[in-house]
Amino acid sequence: MSAYSEHVQQVEALCGKEKGWNAISPEYAARMRLQNRFHTGLDIAKYTAKIMREDMAAYDADSSQYTQSLGCWHGFIGQQKLIAIKKHFGSTKRKYLYLSGWMIAALRSEFGPLPDQSMHEKTSVPALIAELYNFLKQADARELGGLFRDLDGARAAGDAAKTAAVQNKIDNFETHVVPIIADIDAGFGNEEATYLLAKKMIEAGACAIQIENQVSDEKQCGHQDGKVTVPHADFLSKINAVRYAFLELGVDDGVIVARTDSLGAGLTKQIAVTNEPGDLGDQYNSFLDGDYISSADDIANGDVVVKANGKLLKPKRLASGLFQFKAGSGVDRVVLDCITSLQNGADLLWIETEKPHIGQIKEMVDRIREVVPGAKLVYNNSPSFNWTLNFRQQVFDAWKTAGKDVSAYDRAGLMAEQYDTTELALEADNRIRTFQADAAREAGIFHHLITLPTYHTAALSTDNLAKEYFGAAGMLGYVAGVQRKEIRQGIACVKHQNMSGSDIGDDHKEYFSGDAALKAGGSHNTMNQF
Repeated sequence: MSAYSEHVQQVEALCGKEKGWNAISPEYAARMRLQNRFHTGLDIAKYTAKIMREDMAAYDADSSQYTQSLGCWHGFIGQQKLIAIKKHFGSTKRKYLYLSGWMIAALRSEFGPLPDQSMHEKTSVPALIAELYNFLKQADARELGGLFRDLDGARAAGDAAKTAAVQNKIDNFETHVVPIIADIDAGFGNEEATYLLAKKMIEAGACAIQIENQVSDEKQCGHQDGKVTVPHADFLSKINAVRYAFLELGVDDGVIVARTDSLGAGLTKQIAVTNEPGDLGDQYNSFLDGDYISSADDIANGDVVVKANGKLLKPKRLASGLFQFKAGSGVDRVVLDCITSLQNGADLLWIETEKPHIGQIKEMVDRIREVVPGAKLVYNNSPSFNWTLNFRQQVFDAWKTAGKDVSAYDRAGLMAEQYDTTELALEADNRIRTFQADAAREAGIFHHLITLPTYHTAALSTDNLAKEYFGAAGMLGYVAGVQRKEIRQGIACVKHQNMSGSDIGDDHKEYFSGDAALKAGGSHNTMNQF
């Protein structure tokens, strides 16, 4: 018996027990149940956490089984992404959502566009998670609704083979609901504030929360200067807070992504508490830049002195009151951050780098894996990198080291269009194409994401449309540049009334009112032209 038939029979049995329910169609009620599989955000978090854990195990067994996502700043964008994935690849397996704090700040704050400095409303984070999943659930309802109409049509035509085929599609329907990795920035306050926000995010559907080791009230975008980190004990308390939130809400296999910004962060706001030589606080303080002193005569008014490495150290303090780390200590601090996070409750790592260089990432991951063999990364394939220039320069450097003649190329000017068809540029493009698979294999990257892609695609597509529509092309700018491509590429939202839920509403009206239903999808609906 099919899953669809089982649902119908369950509702049929229920309706048979109740007097006055004779107007209720068990099949219609069963359809509505199937179209609304997830009743709460917690249902989604529990379902997707299991998927993510299974994917992590699959990656451990085979690094080619890495996962991917694109950052989405609106529910509609996330919905269209998953619809496109199902259309092109037939499955959503290993394809996730990413929620970027940067895009919330830039696009979803009531203050208007803001920099990525945790100044936006913290409630906008769980609100976007809920919005994304509402749109994905609607995508489920829409696709299933189409299958139900196909089933009715096959039955009406007496086509048993088609009826069975459609019912099989319904029974094996794959939901658009996928895991989300959601950015909680530096926790928006102390550990209690982090816990409270994490709960809201999980209740909205988040199975994976990414948190970074910056100071929450000094937080900067990972690709900007001025980043300030916190001692490990402070960061670990926030990891604990997120874990407690998961456990309280019954998401026992929730995923924590611990992000370190130490590679590009040269500052700390505070000196770590230390109780004995070599403890975690002492290790953190050992990276402080400063001068070793031998007597009180070397201390000026207002100076701070700390015992580190068995000596008295006078850390360098800036006018801002911040303390400076030693130059060149970034990699060592990243490795310590990552090992410490994994040993204290984190599941995945995020290392924010200044360039997409597999060798650099691998060097750090290899050191981490010497202590924690199963260490895995989430990596930001960031739009803040100039991918073209970076990879052309990497090829240039590799060729030069190998003794190949590179005199035809200007390393500093490799972004120029004149190089686009050269051997070097083609090699660079191939390395960009295989970057994710190569980094998954060589550098322990389990999940590849692009934080801000749909921010850039929205700007690019709008620029192209504005140039054509307001120029000489006029209406042809829209028709040739948008609608004609939508039709020929099978873009679902070309039928925008259907995408917005009009057909679902018509189905419901028929369920509720029978032949008296006033439906929008009749013969005069212009959407019939598509």
